[in-house]
Amino acid sequence: MAKQTPLYPVHAASGAKIVDFAGWDMPIHYGSQLEEHKTVRADAGMFDVSHMLPIDVCGAGAQAFLSILLANNVAKLSEEGRALYSCMLQEDGGVIDDLIVYFFAQDDYRIVVNAGTADKDVAWMREQASKLHGGNVTINPRRDLAIIAVQGPNAQAKVWAALPGTEAAASHLKYFQAARMDELMVCFTGYTGEAGYELIFPAGRAIEVWNALAAQGVAPIGLGARDTLRLEAGMNLYGQDMDESVGPLESGLAWTVDFSGERAFIGRAALEAKAPARQLVGLLLEDRGVLRSHTPVFTAHGEGETTSGSFAPSMNASIAFARVPAGVEVGDKVEVEIRGKRLAARVVKLPFVRRGKVLV
Repeated sequence: MAKQTPLYPVHAASGAKIVDFAGWDMPIHYGSQLEEHKTVRADAGMFDVSHMLPIDVCGAGAQAFLSILLANNVAKLSEEGRALYSCMLQEDGGVIDDLIVYFFAQDDYRIVVNAGTADKDVAWMREQASKLHGGNVTINPRRDLAIIAVQGPNAQAKVWAALPGTEAAASHLKYFQAARMDELMVCFTGYTGEAGYELIFPAGRAIEVWNALAAQGVAPIGLGARDTLRLEAGMNLYGQDMDESVGPLESGLAWTVDFSGERAFIGRAALEAKAPARQLVGLLLEDRGVLRSHTPVFTAHGEGETTSGSFAPSMNASIAFARVPAGVEVGDKVEVEIRGKRLAARVVKLPFVRRGKVLV
């Protein structure tokens, strides 16, 4: 039986179309996915992402533990509330999950992981903690918390109006920084390419917070628009654009791997032992059609395949991520095969859209 977030009754009462996503009953849209996408680009929308899991990693050994667990280096984080995007890797370099880690002190971190990998992630973290640091680290999954993402050019102002005290606590935040207000954590992060916050707070307040945001004109947005927004913004989706069978260097995530110094993070030796033969690039379809995942791609350097693809409402065009041979460059012309026909596409620099502006 699928799990439900604390906001499921609101989604059901709103007439949302509910689908199974990673074992959770989640709203795919509330009427028009296209209009929801446009609302986030032009105004403000809110997403129930309470299926994702915050994990508190605490204790005297927390920083040393995370420096081995994660491919990016948590030692970069010294300012309270600063956040870091990273992959967590297997010994062979495959991606167990991509995540965000928030720093509050050297013995106090919060990590937010994906819904479909949450149980696997917790088990892996606990296994590694027992190997590396024994009782110096605690791994505490927080299913008692809810998460609402509020995204769009007017999102921050509407959060301030809906939730007293958030303007004073969060208006000074830099991108990828968070503030804690008693039981509310306000994170200047997101998955859409727009400004906004991800709000983490006790699950018992979920409907109250959702309704307060709705009273300020923040529209509910489903997972369908979330997917087209993140694709336009050049942001990977675990399970499509990377997984345990592929490493970050072949997934457009080399920038999240910190090879500086001698830090022996899990997966480092495997990544250094073999140069990546493939890379993840952006594609813009130049002929008529719609790109989807697992579409064959033909380049001058060999074949590849799309990993995510869709119609991009902000661009009125079809776009995709594709894993292609390492020699392919931005500007190259390629072909994609859709329904037995080869269509023209162009390799473009990611992201496609950022802060409402089309970049390609």
